Amino acid sequence: MPGDRIGIGALIERLEGDFPDISISKVRYLESEGLVSPERTASGYRKYSEDDVDRLRFVLTAQRDRFWPLKVIRERLDAHDRGLDVADDGAVVAPSSDGGDSQPTTTGRLAPADRGRPLRLTAIELQHAADIDTGTFRELVAYGLLPKQRDHFDRSDLEVARACGALVAAGIDVRHLRPFKSAAEREVGLAEHVLGQQALRGRAADAVGLDDETVRRQVVEDCLELHLALVRRGLADGA
Repeated sequence: MPGDRIGIGALIERLEGDFPDISISKVRYLESEGLVSPERTASGYRKYSEDDVDRLRFVLTAQRDRFWPLKVIRERLDAHDRGLDVADDGAVVAPSSDGGDSQPTTTGRLAPADRGRPLRLTAIELQHAADIDTGTFRELVAYGLLPKQRDHFDRSDLEVARACGALVAAGIDVRHLRPFKSAAEREVGLAEHVLGQQALRGRAADAVGLDDETVRRQVVEDCLELHLALVRRGLADGA
């Protein structure tokens, strides 16, 4: 079963077919290096998950076939833990915008990053994933389209950067994208206003079976629909 965990003896049995020199001391050494972190029972016994098995396969394969030092392996595992995908050649890439479900692996390659795991990108990783250059990235930060003074950027930041990158590639200056942020902030403000009015009138969202977040999303979606309708009409009038 997916939630089952195994002891270190069973772990060795799982791995020794591909890695004959695997041993308990080797596994414990890799654990001491922070490359795998099994759960511990109340009595202190290690219990390994399928993710732990995959991580160890990746580490052992990288050492045997790619001759990677532990520093490089640790960097790849860190990227995976931050929601990035690690390719067979060790390249680190952000997941595509269409996502995809994580699948187990037994090939020495890490499974695709868990899409439910928060994505955390460095500035350089964000630029590569969004296909924007450093100058564009700095302008996006300067104009408030991306947050300032961040060590890592999340999935929503990546979506913004990709959308902005597409518009910049079409020939639009970053400074002309600032109104989009202002419009988004107004739409979120309208959603908060609706919630406030409901509370004042004694008709809170939960009274009609909706939570606050659902109401916020619905108001914002209605604002977007209005925006699209007005743009379509403007294009039709100008045709």
